[in-house]
Amino acid sequence: MSQRQVLQVFEQYQKARTQFVQMVAELATRPQNIETLQNAGVMSLLRPLLLDVVPTIQQTAALALGRLANYNDDLAEAVVKGDILPQLVYSLAEQNRFYKKAAAFVLRAVAKHSPQLAQAIVDCGALDTLVICLEDFDPGVKEAAAWALGYIARHNAELSQAVVDAGAVPLLVLCIQEPEIALKRIAASDLSDISKHSPELAQTVVDAGAIAHLAQMILNPDAKLKRQVLSALSQIAKHSVDLAEMVVEAEIFPVVLTCLKDKDEYVKKNASTLIREIAKHTPELSQLIVNAGGVAAVIDCIGSCKGNIRLPGIMMLGYVAAHSENLAMAVIISKSKKAIKSILQKCTYLPALEPFLYDAPPNILKHVVGQFSKVLPHDSKARRLFVTSGGLKKVQEIKAEPGSLLQEYINSINNCYPEEIVRYYSPGYSDTLLQRVDSYQPLTN
Repeated sequence: MSQRQVLQVFEQYQKARTQFVQMVAELATRPQNIETLQNAGVMSLLRPLLLDVVPTIQQTAALALGRLANYNDDLAEAVVKGDILPQLVYSLAEQNRFYKKAAAFVLRAVAKHSPQLAQAIVDCGALDTLVICLEDFDPGVKEAAAWALGYIARHNAELSQAVVDAGAVPLLVLCIQEPEIALKRIAASDLSDISKHSPELAQTVVDAGAIAHLAQMILNPDAKLKRQVLSALSQIAKHSVDLAEMVVEAEIFPVVLTCLKDKDEYVKKNASTLIREIAKHTPELSQLIVNAGGVAAVIDCIGSCKGNIRLPGIMMLGYVAAHSENLAMAVIISKSKKAIKSILQKCTYLPALEPFLYDAPPNILKHVVGQFSKVLPHDSKARRLFVTSGGLKKVQEIKAEPGSLLQEYINSINNCYPEEIVRYYSPGYSDTLLQRVDSYQPLTN
């Protein structure tokens, strides 16, 4: 046999291995093939290929294992029992970026199914290696490692603490500052998964400086990133008054209210959840939300959503109203504002509207004055009655911002009367008359 013929045997063997792993990886994408592959002993056949001399075979074998393990917990359990994890962890530290991504994918696929399987990932020493991958120069490796860490941390506080102890949090905070949107998303998701379990874990995330960076991304145009950012902030805020105040101090109001009008339903839901988690703690935090226009914004959001997307907003209104009578009244007024506005726009009997000039809150008063500005120019009897009843005088006492819609309404009403009548009822006019009396020097003989 010539040397060429000998080498050809090895080339055929390599080609066969390559074709095998590629075909298995392809077959593993279809659920109907999984049981057949499992029964054929695919796991034991893929295991030695993870250490193949050809890098592409290693990577494809890992990809195939990841797809299989991702399908169900039985196959994930087979990865654990087949002693495959130690090989993956070893190679994760030594191989190129393509293999690292594939190996991290397998760890993520195993960890996602249960706390027990996630604990197996921790027990094999994967956390330290995954955290090192968060510092890799390749964004794809960072992203794959962050995915795996997130699937471990989400199960319970113990696993989350293990991720924290491995030093992941500061690096995840750095990852949310990277330019790649996909990496930002998963890093924010990881911070949310870590924070949700306990005040102590949330405090760890806060201490790493996460809040300021998360708050800056609330208005990012990427909807999926906004979902994760809002989720992370709500998971931090939910635990205690102090943590909620730290989130508020990052100046998320009124910026977060714009998310309640987002096109993405889950951005709306997560924004409502964040506001709810802040409002529930104290009357002071609820009052801050009311002052920022949060109650009205949440009510508008509830009206524009369907199904359980509305639930956090409804709960938020309940928390606000439960704190005090004043806050409950703020909710009632906000909830009825739309109805009142609709009624006012149809009311042309002005004597019925006049009491609102004296008692209505500012957001209702604007619509009352607006209705007077529409009717008075076309009704001479109403104009006369408005003067004799004291309505015109009351309008002059209303303080409106220059250039505001309310000021425009007041100007329209004033234009219905001679200038001297308007001046007569303006605040300070009677004082001016008295000053003129006091300064008047009568003629003497």
